[in-house]
Amino acid sequence: MTIETDDNASRTAALLARALQFGDSMFPIGAFSFSSGLESAIQKSVVIDVATLGAFTRTAVEQAARGDGIALIAAHRAAVAGDVDALTRVDSQVYARKLSDEARAMSVRMGKKFTEMGVEVVGAPLLRAWRHRIETSVTPGCYPVALAVNFAAQGLPARQAFVVHQYGVAATILGAALRLMKVSHVETQKILYELSGQSEAMYVTAAAARLSDMAGFAPLAEILAAVHTRAHVRLFMS
Repeated sequence: MTIETDDNASRTAALLARALQFGDSMFPIGAFSFSSGLESAIQKSVVIDVATLGAFTRTAVEQAARGDGIALIAAHRAAVAGDVDALTRVDSQVYARKLSDEARAMSVRMGKKFTEMGVEVVGAPLLRAWRHRIETSVTPGCYPVALAVNFAAQGLPARQAFVVHQYGVAATILGAALRLMKVSHVETQKILYELSGQSEAMYVTAAAARLSDMAGFAPLAEILAAVHTRAHVRLFMS
């Protein structure tokens, strides 16, 4: 049996706490103002109850793993190597796959704010370099890449960054559901618990993929985004 030394245990606890901090759904980057298409899905009766909410959230999480999740892992590898040019290339690939204005706005606004917060809280040189590229419009600064840079700068592994990303996708939708439809906290937590159990398998698949394997094809999501843009009543920005 391996027993952690006090120093190792202390470092492990600190890294876990920081992963939880930057992965918190209430971390101030504006995630609460987006529904990731759920608002339109409810308006158009795509989501009508707990079962369809679970299916909608599961689809969003799976799509995130096949798209942004692959980019996040590639970005984390580039960040660990200190290759800012490679990070910029990954970021451009993420941005190019955001077909709707709302999806691009969500990713860029959250990514920029996340990077700014990282600079203020962590202050690592890599984060400052990435913020400079965003501020000078060299790169859009999408959220998955910002998350990867932040975690790499703190010495947090890609697996944790991926899990935080996937958790955030589900939590954003389920948090919006509590404000948009008749659903309880218990029901949303059950959905979140089930989906969280799939994170490891999704990570293994995404980690083995190439950046070119990123899949941006999500027709229903794009249709719902287009509908949301023209909606007369909107509570959320997406």
